[in-house]
Amino acid sequence: MSNISPVLNLFSTPGKVAVVTGGSRGLGLHAATALLLSGCSKVYITSRKASACEEAVKALNSIKGITGKAISVPADISKPEEITRLVKEIAKDTDHVDILIANAGATWGAPFGTWKKEYWDKVMTLNVTSVFLLAQEMTPLLAKNATIADPSRVITTASTAGLKGFSTGQNATYSYSASKAAVIHLTKHLAVELGPKRILCNAIAPGFFPSKMANALIDIYGGLEKLSARNLNGRLGQDDDFGGVVVFLSSKAASHINGVVIPVDGGNHLVGDIFRPDDEKPKAKL
Repeated sequence: MSNISPVLNLFSTPGKVAVVTGGSRGLGLHAATALLLSGCSKVYITSRKASACEEAVKALNSIKGITGKAISVPADISKPEEITRLVKEIAKDTDHVDILIANAGATWGAPFGTWKKEYWDKVMTLNVTSVFLLAQEMTPLLAKNATIADPSRVITTASTAGLKGFSTGQNATYSYSASKAAVIHLTKHLAVELGPKRILCNAIAPGFFPSKMANALIDIYGGLEKLSARNLNGRLGQDDDFGGVVVFLSSKAASHINGVVIPVDGGNHLVGDIFRPDDEKPKAKL
């Protein structure tokens, strides 16, 4: 007799409590939407702008068929004191957290030779340091209800830019690529540290997904149609692509997966393409 659970039970998050950083738009909003639709009872949305959080929560709570609710907790997690405040605010409303989606991030582009320390520091602080500090401060809440059979989850948003070189030219994103490589290795380190506490840590590495942060680069590197055609499966990322992997990693189906990185880019990380504007492609030497 098989002990496999019904499929709907395997790929759902009934009654779970989640926190999503950078949850007011883009990939974070896709994650929050998917978690509510998969059964979470509470999804805390945080981002720097209170108005953006409130707008996102209003939209999320209007989704038909959800039984849980989205809750706005604005915070600028690039600041350690704001991370502490965020965790304390969440702890006032719940005694545990089951899922942390560490998604908030930033990028910066500039030609090589013109970079300044502040460009580098801004990206590394938000994309790497805040992920570590947030995981550290959130661990007591994550560990509260975690068990061998039902572990808690930390899911970080990395990028295929952390798996290969990314862009060159006038908008080269050196700090972004470095930060996402760091997030991948940090996630693996957290998996080793937190696994014995029954907290599983995994990373998602998206390719290009149309979003406020990515759209400028999409335009620079040829536009939506051109980049879609260059991708191995003929398109860029869509809402369900990211949300579906978030639900999978948060669900019973992934309760024995720890320390992995899942690229979500149609396989394009395998071809080693370096993004640069057409007029900056190197000319062949005779």
